Amino acid sequence: MPNRFLRGSGLHASIDPDTRVPGAYILSIGGAEQSHVDLKHPEHVFYEYLRRIANVVDLAGEPGQPLRSLHLGAGALTLARYLQATRPGSEQHAVELERELLDYVIDQLPLPEGTDLTVYIGDARQELTFGDIDGEFDVVVLDVFAGEDAPEHLATGGFYSELLKLLAPGGVLLVNVGDDPPLTFAKRQIKELSDCTPAVAVLGEAGMFTSRYAGNLVLAARLDPWPEDWTQSLLAAGPHPARVLTGAELESFVLA
Repeated sequence: MPNRFLRGSGLHASIDPDTRVPGAYILSIGGAEQSHVDLKHPEHVFYEYLRRIANVVDLAGEPGQPLRSLHLGAGALTLARYLQATRPGSEQHAVELERELLDYVIDQLPLPEGTDLTVYIGDARQELTFGDIDGEFDVVVLDVFAGEDAPEHLATGGFYSELLKLLAPGGVLLVNVGDDPPLTFAKRQIKELSDCTPAVAVLGEAGMFTSRYAGNLVLAARLDPWPEDWTQSLLAAGPHPARVLTGAELESFVLA
């Protein structure tokens, strides 16, 4: 597939077949892998952190029923594809900073038939403040962070408060945080989010909670109390080895 120059970042995006998974493709930006899409089986989520996010989405409503979702940071729209595959008819909205990236992805990797997706081009916070996005969402996903280089105006309790206000009753906010040891940025984000609501859980590969490894943690937050049965379901769903921290255990991790 042809490459695409992204004027906003000055980097090149490329989409290449995944030699390990027939019918799947990898989106790279500036030579670094960003997203994985299985066109034949969009319900298959390859990346570990995104599988954890998908597992939470599975709990956010009756199985198979449509959800209203907001994706901040679109990438290759892997999660949007997953939602259409597992919850057909879901109303989805996505905000992406790079217009060329979204055009490139949709042109080269068509969305599943019937996908109801509205796209907004711009900064996530500005689009929420000044754009046309309105209403409540069952799922809000923020996937723009890569450690200390994260946009400062998005990595704040103020922004998290704005996102939590968008949630419908029973809705969930999901934040992907990539970080390097000792996970200073990730712990700061957990603290910022926990200051907005006590119903916060953090999901990850068990070894990540030693703070000795680079990787991703998924922050999940609700305005309603965190359901203990969600914790047990997420531990069982994996990917394994899995760990889910809430309450005092999560507070101890942040302070360590």
